Amino acid sequence: MKFDRDNLLLYAVTDRAWVGRQTLLEQIESALAGGVTLVQLREKRMSGEDLVREAGEVRALCHRYGVPLILNDDVDAALASGADGVHVGAEDLPVRSVRERVGQGMIVGATAKTVAQAQAAEAAGADYLGVGAVFPSPTKQNAIRITAEELRTICASVAIPAVAIGGITRENLGELRGCGMAGIAVVSAIFSAEDIQAAARELRYAAADLVR
Repeated sequence: MKFDRDNLLLYAVTDRAWVGRQTLLEQIESALAGGVTLVQLREKRMSGEDLVREAGEVRALCHRYGVPLILNDDVDAALASGADGVHVGAEDLPVRSVRERVGQGMIVGATAKTVAQAQAAEAAGADYLGVGAVFPSPTKQNAIRITAEELRTICASVAIPAVAIGGITRENLGELRGCGMAGIAVVSAIFSAEDIQAAARELRYAAADLVR
């Protein structure tokens, strides 16, 4: 599936913490209906055939909305499920190794918290960066924080697009105006909402205003 900077406008990262009234698939569909432009399936406690099966279901759903699916960390499951890409953190496989395994046809994202990490990921073949945490994150409480100025510097240091991540909400995202990112990646701001579709729609409008 085609990937460009616009796909990073509203990047939704899944989290099972709020599964209840809706299944995970129902939550993702609500987010897609609200306008998310990229979905990252993050399953820390699932692997193997179960993850491949779930990723295949989520991929089919995302493609109905014309949205790419990224898997978190697991290159094998990404390849086996036909996901559009994989995102790796600093503690995961090196970006160059991932690119060699998946070839040029798959999207590869990488986490960066410094200019050196960002430039190294770009040189190794990453298509985009996830930069943060820009605010305290309820889903990753031990995440290293970066300032808005550091975000701005990292975005300016590379040619590939970057998405800001970490504790972003409708109330605080205005603090990131002018930082040069292509969009925002959110978890709880979408999936903890009582009305996921409405939350996604509001964040999409806000993100579009932020990066224009």
